Amino acid sequence: MPPQFLRPAVARGRALLDRIVAASPKSAKVIRRVGTELVRSAERVDAKSIYVGSYFGDGRDPTGDRRGSSGYATYDRVSSNADVAGYVLWRTFGGARNFLDIGCASGFVVEVLRELGVEAAGCDVSSFAIGRATPGAVGHIRVANVLTGLPWPDSAFDVVSVLETLEHLPPDQVPQAVAELRRVCGGFLYATIPSFGPSGGPGPDGFFDNKVRPERLEHYRSLAETFDGPVPHEDLERDVDGEPVEGHLTIASFAWWTRQFARAGMTRRPDIEGRIYADIEPAGLVPWWNLYVFSVPDASESVAEAREPGRDLVSLGLHHPLYGS
Repeated sequence: MPPQFLRPAVARGRALLDRIVAASPKSAKVIRRVGTELVRSAERVDAKSIYVGSYFGDGRDPTGDRRGSSGYATYDRVSSNADVAGYVLWRTFGGARNFLDIGCASGFVVEVLRELGVEAAGCDVSSFAIGRATPGAVGHIRVANVLTGLPWPDSAFDVVSVLETLEHLPPDQVPQAVAELRRVCGGFLYATIPSFGPSGGPGPDGFFDNKVRPERLEHYRSLAETFDGPVPHEDLERDVDGEPVEGHLTIASFAWWTRQFARAGMTRRPDIEGRIYADIEPAGLVPWWNLYVFSVPDASESVAEAREPGRDLVSLGLHHPLYGS
């Protein structure tokens, strides 16, 4: 997504390209390809400019109405489901010595983990979000970019989490990002990534709704299990400003994402995924969290031993409306 001051120029450019394509249909394929590459270049250069105050709810209508814009209506520990995410990590990986949350924003998940008594750190590309760290994460989160290298040594963390983050990268940057995740991961990686197609694991299949343009939905649905993605840039769903909705640039299948981690030497773990789906079911999040768990070679299975069976989120003093009081 280009920065705010460039959006009018980008919109005019798209309109001009549309007129040229209409006048010369034979040129459409080449013109669209050039236009797409120009937009992708802007996205690569200006990614940091997207995740500023407006993305995290600053200046939103106090009722929480985003009016079709991307980002959060409000951004806090409850609206981000951080209590559930932190609980899942704490409970699933009971033998972990430490955790790293990549794409941590203001550090709500890090705060939850630390409240539960485990060592946790985080990083995010957004200096705005890091500069507004939640109290329990202050001093434990920092600005860092997975594409330029994370400031930790190899295999530094027993568990690495990357929640609703990787889809914000263009497809050609995903392998580099996954390789860096693998580098700092010494045991298990837990990711949630909007995906489509057969899940390949214990969770529900993904879907195209709200991920591709409405007029292209039936086309992609008709492809059934034959298309892995990623969805071409021009077919991505758009927000009211005409930009990829929520800043999502890579929309691909479960199979495609699984291959990216396999190429980095990680093995998918549906056995652990099944335990997580059971834990998030009371919050009604199963249809919406397309989740993955991967392990590195020689990962200690003791890291993934469930912690305190029977302890639920509410009993730990954490909150989510659908778990009850």
